[in-house]
Amino acid sequence: MAAGAPQRRPVVALYERIADAVHDGTYPPGSTLPSEPKLAGELGVSRPALREALLLLQEDGLLTVRRGVGRTVNAHPPRRGFEQVRALEELLGAAAPLRVRGLLRTIEEPTDFTTQHLLAPAGAELRFWESVLVGDAGPAVLSHEWAADAEVLERTHPAFAEALRSAAAPERTSMLAVLCGASRGVSLAAHSAVTATLLGRRRGEQLGRSADTPTVLVTQVVRVGDTPVLAAKHMLPTGAPALPVLQSN
Repeated sequence: MAAGAPQRRPVVALYERIADAVHDGTYPPGSTLPSEPKLAGELGVSRPALREALLLLQEDGLLTVRRGVGRTVNAHPPRRGFEQVRALEELLGAAAPLRVRGLLRTIEEPTDFTTQHLLAPAGAELRFWESVLVGDAGPAVLSHEWAADAEVLERTHPAFAEALRSAAAPERTSMLAVLCGASRGVSLAAHSAVTATLLGRRRGEQLGRSADTPTVLVTQVVRVGDTPVLAAKHMLPTGAPALPVLQSN
């Protein structure tokens, strides 16, 4: 990781240690976790840090507090991946692999979308990638991804900036996959919105579908701390692989 890159907060690392233990069967569904003092001792952490991590795990649906019993692992904990940001081709390709085919890799000036979601000032130069995710049946998803201005990336996530510059085969990877690969030890937060729309003529031509094909539009913003570093639009027309969605308050 490049010097000066943001460090993962200790509570995030502790959260992932416990989540990993849930998913690898150390604490199987329905089991009760050790008491806080015992668990803190086993993990070698302070009780306040442990308590914060446990509260986050409870909020995210892995644990439930039962009166008189303690903290238990939910019978159906969320699949691994909701706790971590994952590239769309990985998330959608669980049943059948998807590959990325780059259509355009260029530099753009800010649009209304990137001004709003990346807080890009006038005159900024934003890296833009347009890609199609392709499965055995042909083109399935159209993705548009923008990275924050290079100056912002150098300040907030230099490892991501370097990974974008040195990507060996950008036409075969998504920007989000590059970000995830460059973020070992860096805590990412993502927010997505899902709406219904029609594919439109140009997008229909790119996916080999009619313009009036019903489509799910997913907009996504990924942040390091409070700073957005990537914004994206993903178009999933009827027939695209199912997108798992987890709702939380």
